[in-house]
Amino acid sequence: MRRFIVILIVFFPIEFFAQCLADTVFQIEQVTISAEQNFRQENAGSKAQNIDTAILQNKINRSIADILSENSSVFIKNNGRGALATISFRGTASSHTQVSWNGIKISNPMTGTADFSLIPVYITDKISLKYGNASMSESGGGLGGAIILDNQSKWSNGWDFGYTQTIGSFHTHDEFADISYGNKKLQIRSRIYNNQSENDYPFINRGIAEIHPETGEITHPIDTNKNAAYGKYGILQEIYFRPAASHIISLSYWGQNAKRTIPQATSYEGPDNSNRNLQENSAHKLVANWTHYTDKSRLSFNSGIATENSHYRQMNFISGLGEIPAIFTESHFLSNYNRLEYSHDFAGKFKLIGKLNGDFHSVTSKDTVTQLGYEAQRSDISLFVSLSKQFGESLNLALQIRESMIDGKLQQITPWFGIDFKPLKQENLIIKANISQNYHQPSLNDLYWQPGGNPELKPEFGFTGETGITYQKQFKNTVLQTELTAYYSDIENWILWVPSFQAYWTAKNVTRVISKGIEATASLQGNFGKVIYQVSGNYTLTKALNYGDPKIWGSETYGKQLVYIPVHSGNLFARLAYKGFSISWQHNAYSERFTTSTNDISRRDWLYPYFMNDLGVGKSHDFEKFSISAEIKIYNLFNETYHSILYRPMPGRNYMFILSLKF
Repeated sequence: MRRFIVILIVFFPIEFFAQCLADTVFQIEQVTISAEQNFRQENAGSKAQNIDTAILQNKINRSIADILSENSSVFIKNNGRGALATISFRGTASSHTQVSWNGIKISNPMTGTADFSLIPVYITDKISLKYGNASMSESGGGLGGAIILDNQSKWSNGWDFGYTQTIGSFHTHDEFADISYGNKKLQIRSRIYNNQSENDYPFINRGIAEIHPETGEITHPIDTNKNAAYGKYGILQEIYFRPAASHIISLSYWGQNAKRTIPQATSYEGPDNSNRNLQENSAHKLVANWTHYTDKSRLSFNSGIATENSHYRQMNFISGLGEIPAIFTESHFLSNYNRLEYSHDFAGKFKLIGKLNGDFHSVTSKDTVTQLGYEAQRSDISLFVSLSKQFGESLNLALQIRESMIDGKLQQITPWFGIDFKPLKQENLIIKANISQNYHQPSLNDLYWQPGGNPELKPEFGFTGETGITYQKQFKNTVLQTELTAYYSDIENWILWVPSFQAYWTAKNVTRVISKGIEATASLQGNFGKVIYQVSGNYTLTKALNYGDPKIWGSETYGKQLVYIPVHSGNLFARLAYKGFSISWQHNAYSERFTTSTNDISRRDWLYPYFMNDLGVGKSHDFEKFSISAEIKIYNLFNETYHSILYRPMPGRNYMFILSLKF
């Protein structure tokens, strides 16, 4: 019955898109619902999503991992509260998603991935998603898609100040402060934040069982999530300068320090002072941008640097010697990113976009215990060209080509072709499709990690076909938006780390993966009199199937679902507001996930379905010179017992109080 209810919810989903009906704007009690033109020739055939700004404001104290898992079709593999969180677009690996901030990549060049638990919502003003090979317009290698984080100037006059304090369960507290000053030529904004938690929640430890000697009854002990504290603090500094109406110069800096301990698996029965894990990260990013506009063209240059120092330690206590490191890995990378971009609208609604990227990486990694490590450099120079044309009011065509040169070697040209068709002039109904190729280079760890890296790895190569339909409708005080997408992706030379005969794991091109599925989204937002409502949701069907060599995997794994990828997933967000009062509800649902490539449900190592519900109730009030708001949030409302990763417990019902002031 529960599954039937969830299916009813997610099969009629409602999803926010910033892309709405063309040229429509209406006001609801100081809330502006605006829409952008979604029938744009340069985006023909592609699927993109913008996370609604109202959702970003409602979840200011969360991480990007939470936002994406609760408000998009992507799957977040979360190792626990505050722990590593990676992304899977359409069943692909986490390294198949490209992540950028203000035009520069923020994926780690060593692993090729980004840890979304370390990216707070607070540091971004806009989150955009590009699904599948639509990510080629941003960079190559995004076999799954791309996440784009951007900051935007408000161009307001005078001073603004905001402060938010949160206090929550498990000794959790957060602080956020924002101060800005601006006029018509200059905008300066500073944001600082601090997130800390002991993360010491109780849970039923199903990784350990006790059997009564007489009755044979099996019981599981109540345990505490020990050695799981996490914290991070950082600053975001932005400067925008507009010397003339056609020029904008910006400079953005983001610095962050993070530290977290990693608890033992629930199946661990050793002493608490063994296998103690600690991870520390210090990261800095600086990016400068110059943009020049004319009536028909746009020219911009973007340059930035990113650097990060990481330390990972695993300590064991030995009597008489104290804590001795079993692993002590120190890693460092320095990256430089540059992009020159030009676009021009020609007569006849023909548009040209060109981008030239030059990215350079230098990395060092060493384990001081084993004395193993590596140093490596990589250069990635790429040229992207997009040609698009609009035919009348009903047809858009786009052709994109990207060519890259990695470490001085030309790579295979990757083409992309997309089409939009509008069959009804009076309705915002669009049929879209695209077909494309893309490839992904092995990460530096895949190539050079000691032991196990494989310098002979081939790039992963993918073919993708996609089709979909979107419909948007504006009523008197309501905007309705829906989208249904079906896709098919065939990726060869899939890179996987597998056990070797030398007793350690090594990277190999062993797998062909076929990923196919359906994504359904919709949104409804508007008002009934003074009652403002927003509802959004997603449903995703993902079949990510392993068609690797049976000689390596075994025949029982052939054609089976990839580990940790749910076949069914969905979410629903709803919010009502009336005269400063608000109530919001978040629902997430996931089908079972397998932790072995055989998908054997007779084994204990699989993760059962779970349904998560969060509730928020708040009140805001505006005074003459400032406003104040307060909200109480209840996470895991029905105290669900669940796991996102095997042997990593998640918290039961917990609470958060949020108080915000704005001047």
